[in-house]
Amino acid sequence: MKSTLVRFLMAVAVTLSVPAFAQSSSSSAPDAPSAARSEATDAVSNGTKLGTINIEQAIYATNEGQRAFEALNTKMQPKQTELKKMSDELDGLKKQLNTQGSKLSDMARGDLAKEIEQKQKTFDREMQDARDDFQSQNNDVAQKILQKMAPVIMKYAADHDFGIIIDTSNPWPQGPVLFAGPAVDITKPVVEAYNAKSGVAAPAAPAKPASTRPTSTRPATHSGTTSTK
Repeated sequence: MKSTLVRFLMAVAVTLSVPAFAQSSSSSAPDAPSAARSEATDAVSNGTKLGTINIEQAIYATNEGQRAFEALNTKMQPKQTELKKMSDELDGLKKQLNTQGSKLSDMARGDLAKEIEQKQKTFDREMQDARDDFQSQNNDVAQKILQKMAPVIMKYAADHDFGIIIDTSNPWPQGPVLFAGPAVDITKPVVEAYNAKSGVAAPAAPAKPASTRPTSTRPATHSGTTSTK
């Protein structure tokens, strides 16, 4: 995977008190197993410590998340290949118009410009559909992991005397947290606890270091339609 098709932005509340997190997880996932909902509710802490967690990072860092998002990237490869072919064809036609346009008859130049315009519209539509499809499937995977992660966070908070957990997925000023030191961050131990509970083995190590975010190849977008004037 060489570039990002769509950066998934997890839509979760920015500040979550521990009891609120339990209620939110339960109410937003009515189809989740009742045992998981009960576990999240029963683990409410009466502690006073404040902690932070990067929910988006945690989801992608789990063994389950890495495997699921890598599978999604692989699934999107045929579409990537198709889009790359369309992109290359458009580039070739635009280059032809720029370098040979003055030598073509008015009719030939107009036909070429019209062909580029039509192919540009098709490419833009296909690209947007691919983005939407990738984001939708990406969201589905992340939401399923988040539902299972909620009780893990609740238990960790209860076991370690946390009374409030703040999500730092969105950096300031998009999020409310201006600064939070690593000493209060529980992202890594929550990921470790989730991996232990899920029993999902870590994916095979890549040849080169990879980000925990899901990636999918994508040709550069074409930003406009060639004018026929």
